[in-house]
Amino acid sequence: MSTTNAVTAVPPADSAAALAHFRATLQFETDCSDVASALAGGAPGFVLLDVRSPTLFARGHVPGAVNLPHGKIVESKLVNYPPETVFVTYCAGPHCNGATRGAIRLALLGRPVKVMIGGITGWLDEGGSLTVSAVE
Repeated sequence: MSTTNAVTAVPPADSAAALAHFRATLQFETDCSDVASALAGGAPGFVLLDVRSPTLFARGHVPGAVNLPHGKIVESKLVNYPPETVFVTYCAGPHCNGATRGAIRLALLGRPVKVMIGGITGWLDEGGSLTVSAVE
């Protein structure tokens, strides 16, 4: 006997479509654990961008992150990075769309980009620590 509810009212995609979708998702996002592992290796192959305000960045950010608020992502701020540089953006957490806004700006500039899902909240949930710095 079949039960219809909010979960089953729309049937899941077939396996081939689901596989294509979930594989594609990993082209757009990464998680905190994978970022931490890459950073620990010393040569992550990406620049981690904290796209929050300088004040929030100073209060606590992922070690090794560069602060570039999403509204300030313009070509002139990226001149020191080769065009093929991969960027990973993050913000406060799942309740914040700053990482997506930053990713959009980078993509509009033709830069390869992913979003670190979870942001600071996810980082802390995964056991990561934050670095505190002085406000410039």
